[in-house]
Amino acid sequence: MTHSTYPIGTPGTKWNNNDKGQWFKSQSIKRSYQNDVVSLINELKNSLTVEQYGELNYAAGTYPLYVLKTPQLDKNKPTILITGGVHGYETSGVHGALRFAKTSALQYSEQFNIIVAPCISPWGYETINRWNPAAIDPNRSFYENSPAPESAAIMAYVKSLDLELIAHIDLHETTDSDNSEFRPALAAREGTTNTNWNIPDGFYLVADTNKPEPEFQKVIIKDVAKVTHIAPSDENNQLIGVPQEQFGVINYAARDLGLCMGFTDAPYVTTTEVYPDSPTATDEECILAQVAVIKSALKYIRENA
Repeated sequence: MTHSTYPIGTPGTKWNNNDKGQWFKSQSIKRSYQNDVVSLINELKNSLTVEQYGELNYAAGTYPLYVLKTPQLDKNKPTILITGGVHGYETSGVHGALRFAKTSALQYSEQFNIIVAPCISPWGYETINRWNPAAIDPNRSFYENSPAPESAAIMAYVKSLDLELIAHIDLHETTDSDNSEFRPALAAREGTTNTNWNIPDGFYLVADTNKPEPEFQKVIIKDVAKVTHIAPSDENNQLIGVPQEQFGVINYAARDLGLCMGFTDAPYVTTTEVYPDSPTATDEECILAQVAVIKSALKYIRENA
């Protein structure tokens, strides 16, 4: 299905800086990073280590960036990285990471080092947006000399830790607004014709083509199915236009695409895709699904890796 013309730019022509500026001016603050996210991070200072790893300075404001860590990181323990809010509008990614940090991280600290970056794109969180203020998608920007400061900051921080990661779990959502707003905006920005995809009705995972670990993904799907429904494939056995590798799982070439889950050498990686617009899913269910992914991954690694 082709979407109608986007209101910014000239059809068939890539955006110039004026177009990007017009897009930026059309955005507005809809919620508070400080109230919704930073306040919850600060509540955890007595149990977890809170560290500021960077700061974003935009015309729209200044945003400190934080990680939460289990106490006393130990190079002899396997290290798990959990990221949320790479796309700031994907709410349960942010709050699923925070919920896990609050309720469960310490339970696993004897076996693992756990690092949680709950909101990589705070301006995107506040404006309910996929891009940063420069109309750059952070989740296509995880590579050397990244144009997205959100991506560059977390990559530099993880590198500075000098810890070998065994797993990286990146928490996302697929929303109906992908078709109503974000894919049309992308086509306009790139000067291409937009073709919307079928929004999967339910949860699914995106594995890395180069290290898919299918059994790892399968176990997570099985556990998440206890919390929320798993998306069936479409009539072409696809999810978001990509062939389904197994029930509820597709593969992407993560590093080639500049995806967050591809920037480390961790052998176990996955990107979650929760569906918050389902008529049967609540906000709480979406958060619990994200938490279930993390717990399932940790259990699998503890038993098999």
